[in-house]
Amino acid sequence: MLKTNVYDMTGKVVGEIELDAAIFGIEVNEAVMHAAVKNQLANKRQGTHSVKGRSQVSGGGKKPYRQKGTGRARQGSTRAAQWIKGGIIFGPSPRDYSYTLPKKVKRLALKSSLASKAQEEAVIVLDKLCFDEIKTKNMVNVLKNLGVADTALVVIADNDQNVVKSARNIKGIATAGVNTINVYDILKYNKFIITKDALAKVSEVYA
Repeated sequence: MLKTNVYDMTGKVVGEIELDAAIFGIEVNEAVMHAAVKNQLANKRQGTHSVKGRSQVSGGGKKPYRQKGTGRARQGSTRAAQWIKGGIIFGPSPRDYSYTLPKKVKRLALKSSLASKAQEEAVIVLDKLCFDEIKTKNMVNVLKNLGVADTALVVIADNDQNVVKSARNIKGIATAGVNTINVYDILKYNKFIITKDALAKVSEVYA
């Protein structure tokens, strides 16, 4: 049984909760996590890189000098790659880098990433996380009370703007909803902070 403490916003232990073994207790599959991270990074690429080939650069319509008798190498155009301002050989052109992974692979990768955090004892469950106003200091105090001194991903059940905006200016801290968590972010941040409500939704959606 996977059990962990439940904390309040002051850092005090207020209970204990059992993590869903179907998610946090599975064997970590590094291969599918690697595939999922590669897929996410590829899908983020804009693919707008572009250079001009010799047919696209201006000039070069006339042979620069006669074929023989000059003692120089033969040249047909000043827009060839070896010339200054010449075209680029095999340069990049706009393309779409995105591709899809099977749903079962993506689901297994997400569960594996959550299981890896559980094995590292990096999962922190909060009884609740709510603020009366948008104030960065509120989130800083909560993180300090929880002993989070490095990076952390904070997962909340709903889109509470008081929480999201209180955390967005803190270096190394990111917020996410249950439906927006992904393998890359889970692995990127050292701590995985999640509210009880969000944890229940994760178990409901991904178990």
